[in-house]
Amino acid sequence: MSDTSWTRDPSLKGIDPQKLEALLSIAESSKGKSPKELLPALLAMTGNLKRQGTSFSQEEADAVIQVLKQGKSPEEVQRMEKVISMMKFMGRQKH
Repeated sequence: MSDTSWTRDPSLKGIDPQKLEALLSIAESSKGKSPKELLPALLAMTGNLKRQGTSFSQEEADAVIQVLKQGKSPEEVQRMEKVISMMKFMGRQKH
């Protein structure tokens, strides 16, 4: 069973519970994946969320990212930032 305590962080209290559930699903399915494996999976999942009418504001996304970085090693944070950068780049390519 995964540690879901991060979902109770006070900085996330304004985020819709359904969005947090979607994030839990994404976090669970991304375990053990390299950044190269993770990027297509995350892009597919975010596409599914958009089709369902769910999206995260920039403020929500930033809050979630900051909470997820807490307690991580510098290497894990670096991997997270690499994936985030790739996702932002891919998002810009679609416009």
